Amino acid sequence: MQRKKICRAVLLTILALVFAGYGAIAQPPPPDHGEEDDQQAPVGSGLAILLIMGVAYGTKKVYDARKKF
Repeated sequence: MQRKKICRAVLLTILALVFAGYGAIAQPPPPDHGEEDDQQAPVGSGLAILLIMGVAYGTKKVYDARKKF
């Protein structure tokens, strides 16, 4: 009984790994329009939001730590 469970788990793991690889190659590469390869990706407002949230979280932690004393 225990051996069946181990075999089933190994088989399912192997199948999951095999089929996971198909999703990685499902999308074709982007077309080449003759643009240079050294273009930089734009950094949107998401970075600013993350920084603000980090500062707010840190401020709350400092406030809570000082409140205990």
